[in-house]
Amino acid sequence: MRASGWLFVLCVLAAVVTGSLAVVGKRTVNSVFYDMLAVPLEAFRAIPWAGRGVGRFASRRDGVARRIALAVLAAAVLVAVFVPLLASADAAFAAVVNAVVPDLSVPVLVRWCCVFAVVASVVAGACYFLAAPPHRASANRPRRTGYGLEWTVPLTVLVALFSVFVGVRLVVLFGGTEYVLRTSGLTSAQYARGGFWQLCAVTVLTLAIVSAALRWAPNATQADRLRQRVLLGALSALSLVLVGSALSRMWTYQEAYGFTVLRLLVEVCELWFGAVFVLVCASLVRLRSTWLPRAAIGTAAAALLVLAVLDPERLIADANVDRAIDGRPLDHRYLAGFSTDVVPVVSARLPEPLRSCVLREVLADDTPDGWPAWNLSRASARDVPLAPCG
Repeated sequence: MRASGWLFVLCVLAAVVTGSLAVVGKRTVNSVFYDMLAVPLEAFRAIPWAGRGVGRFASRRDGVARRIALAVLAAAVLVAVFVPLLASADAAFAAVVNAVVPDLSVPVLVRWCCVFAVVASVVAGACYFLAAPPHRASANRPRRTGYGLEWTVPLTVLVALFSVFVGVRLVVLFGGTEYVLRTSGLTSAQYARGGFWQLCAVTVLTLAIVSAALRWAPNATQADRLRQRVLLGALSALSLVLVGSALSRMWTYQEAYGFTVLRLLVEVCELWFGAVFVLVCASLVRLRSTWLPRAAIGTAAAALLVLAVLDPERLIADANVDRAIDGRPLDHRYLAGFSTDVVPVVSARLPEPLRSCVLREVLADDTPDGWPAWNLSRASARDVPLAPCG
């Protein structure tokens, strides 16, 4: 559906992780990090296991393997004989055959053999995991006992620090941006850009601290559990305010200096952080966090799916064209580096000759490789007319 290369890579990685979790199911092995890569990891152990199975199947005395091989060979011979005859008899059928049969050059054969080997090994790893699963530890961990002082003091200090920061942000909200720039001595760009990355780092570190507290902080007594609910709940709620502040700064920066793929991705990551903190608050109700890692991964996969459906490069191009209509500069060189996902926006909204100049750069890399590489975005872009670029 989408021609964007970076989006394709992210979707493949997400498919590997979510597919592995689907195969593992609710039966956790050691941790969620193993579950995320269980199928690719077990693929290495599955190679000798699959080899032994194929050897036993081939040595069966009832001749099933021989009959299957003969059937496949006979079908291949029939296809090799009849397809050329039918293709030479009808031009339309010949065109269909030419479209279906890929180019059998050496690079194409090597690439597809590698793809087949990777996919086959992953499938074998999934089968091995399901047929011979390793020992799985119980998901219900015992109550953790111990002194809670080493957790209470740092978390209390962090909550107090975040409360002060949120209070300052409220002053900024009522005082306006001019008040902040006047008191800090920064430009609008420096304030928005610098503050965003610092808040991102704070969000990530806070999420790691909350995860560690959920995993190792004492929860044996009622007082321990109440302490966890209050401190981690307050920390998560304040972290949501930090997430909102970071998103506000990045949006202000994009409005001033344009929208890019990196800025959009970090915004999506911040939204995902906010969703994870909401899940943390939900887990504090019963103080059971065993479902939390999988839920966090599920929300990340859902966010990536929504991003793919929304067509991110087209959204970015549309937003930058809107800025250009309002009188702000348009980085057409950056726009020309996108995939064919931006063709509808460029074709409909940019004036000539800029429209054709950008489209020629976008369509220059349009090199489809047969039907396996067919893409809706690229196929639709081929019908766009181009004027002379001058």
